[in-house]
Amino acid sequence: MKKRIVFVFVALALVLAACGVKAASTPSMPAPANEHAPVPTQAYAGSSDAGKAPGDVSASGAALQERLVIMNADLTIVIPDPQAKVEAISQMANNLGGFVISMNMYQTYTQNGQTAPEGTISIRVPADKLENALSQIKADAVEVRNETRSGQDVTAAYVDLQSQLTNLEMAEADLQAIMDEAKNNPNSNTTSKTQDVLEVYNQIISVRGQIEVIKGQMQYYEQASAYSLINVTLVAEETIQPIEIGGWKPEGVARDAIQSLIKFWQGFVNFLILMFLLVLPVLITIFGPIALVIWGIVALVKRQKRKKAKASKV
Repeated sequence: MKKRIVFVFVALALVLAACGVKAASTPSMPAPANEHAPVPTQAYAGSSDAGKAPGDVSASGAALQERLVIMNADLTIVIPDPQAKVEAISQMANNLGGFVISMNMYQTYTQNGQTAPEGTISIRVPADKLENALSQIKADAVEVRNETRSGQDVTAAYVDLQSQLTNLEMAEADLQAIMDEAKNNPNSNTTSKTQDVLEVYNQIISVRGQIEVIKGQMQYYEQASAYSLINVTLVAEETIQPIEIGGWKPEGVARDAIQSLIKFWQGFVNFLILMFLLVLPVLITIFGPIALVIWGIVALVKRQKRKKAKASKV
């Protein structure tokens, strides 16, 4: 009986090793670092078995017919009021059944030195509503500076994970049967029975760990393909207003040159103000008394020399 258990155990170990090599070769797709909010659990789009576990045989049949494509978009838009637009995008995501991942507002400087709000926001919306969301985001934009869309087909990786999951679940069931047989073996003593059970139990724990990893990767593929990621950068309109000189608005190279010259003058004037109102008073405060002491010593030495010169003449 013990030889039979060992033989079956070795066979299962070979099967698990093969699964492990295959799992290592499957590229994993980690979730983006900037995503702090949990993605709602939803089966991949188009599946008729959305209520079943990813490893079910019936669900895998649907996966072979439906493509899993992860679609994302990045936008940079110019807007009159970035703060209000961020709030509108957040509300839009909720209305479409999505959610906000991250939001960041900060202050930038305009050409005349004033501050203006700018920011970034990342949202997830249902994949079938991506175009609707992008249209609403660009609706009241003064300018769309950049728009990038990217797609990744993960169908093959998902189907491969399903196959690995099926094999591992079968291996787990076989190991469980072996452990039950080892527990109920009347021909083995207590020591050998305990050793056999522990060996099989350790293998079961290892298999279950691999199963959980594969299920996690499958769940991420399902969720990422069901919810598209949109990253929006909002630029304040005041920061890109052209320079106007006597009704003339220079364009292109002339505008850039004038802007650079104005910035140089601003920096130079700021330097002079800093020099005369801060640096010089500090230098006078620190080195003024020292200069007076040195001047007094020099004057005293010169007076002594003059006295000696008069005395020598007499």
